[in-house]
Amino acid sequence: MSFDLTVAIPTYNGESRLPKVIEHLQKQQGIENLNWEILVVDNNSIDSTAQLVKNYQTNWNQPYLLKYLSESQQGAAFARAKAIQEAQSEIICFLDDDNLPAQNWILEAYKFAVNNPQSGAIASRIKGDFEVNPPENIKPIIFYLAITERGENPHLFQPRKQGFPPTAGLVVRRQAWQDNVPKKPFFIGRIGSSMLGSEDAEALCYIQKAGWEIWYNPAMQIEHLIPASRLERNYLISLMQSVGLTRHHLRMLILPNWQRPFAFFTYLINDIRKFVLYYIRYHSLINSDTVTACEMERLRATIISPFYLETLKIRRFFQKFIT
Repeated sequence: MSFDLTVAIPTYNGESRLPKVIEHLQKQQGIENLNWEILVVDNNSIDSTAQLVKNYQTNWNQPYLLKYLSESQQGAAFARAKAIQEAQSEIICFLDDDNLPAQNWILEAYKFAVNNPQSGAIASRIKGDFEVNPPENIKPIIFYLAITERGENPHLFQPRKQGFPPTAGLVVRRQAWQDNVPKKPFFIGRIGSSMLGSEDAEALCYIQKAGWEIWYNPAMQIEHLIPASRLERNYLISLMQSVGLTRHHLRMLILPNWQRPFAFFTYLINDIRKFVLYYIRYHSLINSDTVTACEMERLRATIISPFYLETLKIRRFFQKFIT
């Protein structure tokens, strides 16, 4: 690889958001000796994202490259795979088009990756930059909005206890991703009205199972721009439904094959128990309290997750023949 580092920005209709991200990348400090590049991966945008990047390229006078890539397969998973394929470095830093990196973000990402060669992925510390202040009553579930606040010290992720970090602000090692993440993962990202996400967690699960370490590095700081619409009750309930519906697949991926049949029944019984107990205790608050409604939806969706996902697999199988 001839480059030290790549910053990849998958985007869909990011014309209005990308300028701030590029502006923050232009203000990075302490990286004068790094040979790096920026890849903007356009995932079928219908706005003027392509023209925006072209305009930047026309007037580009930076010592690092700005490239435009197009990915026709819809889904964030495919856009990220495109970046992995086209990157000219071993260290790849992902930013969403609503992520604003601190001025030392690239430097801290590069140093940590070099000093920790067993790290297959490194998560940033992500703070929310809210368009409107979030109500106090929804703060217990704010972390579901791709916010990662896990203290002042670097530490390893333990997926069974902590889950996986979001791909926003994530630094990955190209080899770890290429060798282990399927070209066509089961989860591909939110498309259209579908909120079914967790493509980032699936990719990290494969990387972790292959023996690579997944780290949290608070020195890598990101601001995540969060519009007011993502604090609305309906959006949050839909988000929690997505979290629940993807739960079964991620649980099974973590386990060895021989444990999965036993775990299925154990998880199902325990999930039903949790749902019933939660409903008995909090059902009177469902209509008035957003967090309660969200938690109920997450628990409900978790119960139906294995059956929903099996139906989805069957539907995808038959779609191959139709298309």
